[in-house]
Amino acid sequence: MSAGCVKWLLSHTVKTVSSTRPGYWTPASQLAICYKRHNLIAASWRWSPFSTEVEGTEQTPAPKKKKQDPRARVSVSSVGRKIPQREIQVISETGENLGIMHRADVIKVMDERSLKLVLLSEHKDPAVYRLMSGKQIHEEQLKLREKNKAKAVPVQVKELTFSAGMAAHDLTTKLKQVENWLKKNHHIRITLQAKGAKPAVDLDTALEQMVEQMEVMVGFVAKPKVIRDGQAATCILRPPSAKELSQKRKNKAEPQSTQSPSEAHQSQTPPVSSTDKTTVM
Repeated sequence: MSAGCVKWLLSHTVKTVSSTRPGYWTPASQLAICYKRHNLIAASWRWSPFSTEVEGTEQTPAPKKKKQDPRARVSVSSVGRKIPQREIQVISETGENLGIMHRADVIKVMDERSLKLVLLSEHKDPAVYRLMSGKQIHEEQLKLREKNKAKAVPVQVKELTFSAGMAAHDLTTKLKQVENWLKKNHHIRITLQAKGAKPAVDLDTALEQMVEQMEVMVGFVAKPKVIRDGQAATCILRPPSAKELSQKRKNKAEPQSTQSPSEAHQSQTPPVSSTDKTTVM
């Protein structure tokens, strides 16, 4: 209770005691009114816009940001000729450690070999860089993109069952279904069942030959193996990786013919027709 309110209460109490006229309030009523005024002033101050205290509310803590692993490689790109560090550790394009080099010497090597500089780790002292060709950077970007894609999208495993000795039309239809699933980046579990109750022989080999009939390139998560005591064989297929596709293109680019000049000359000579006849005079 404020001092002004107490002073006012005492002065009016004296007047009430000394006067016998009706209409004056008793000390109890005066005390109640003063107490109400005090509560009203305190309440108005508590909820005023200048008050910093707010009752009944809780502040929601800000969500913590997930710390990124400094060793994680987000992208593979050239840093150009602007190297921020004075001395760096350099790895050659073949993976050889060239040691600590001055940035001027690194730029000179880049110009001489027509290479680019890629940052590997800036958290080491000194920072680690690697010299790479444009082709190497492109291949690393493909690998990283494929890795990030595999993490982001969960892989679905489809299942398909074949019967040994099935009709050629049915086999072609099911293999086309497998090819469509592979194009959608699914994994496919293929099971080849033996015909009848008796175990079949070389079911894993037959399953591998069946996979080779497909027109698209595939990779194996699990290669063909015999299960169920020889009554079936199974394997899991996946889409080919970027490395496997690159190797396939490389194999196609290589010359397919390794024949000697004499063999090539013989192959160019047209064969003698079996219908030709020789007349002896």
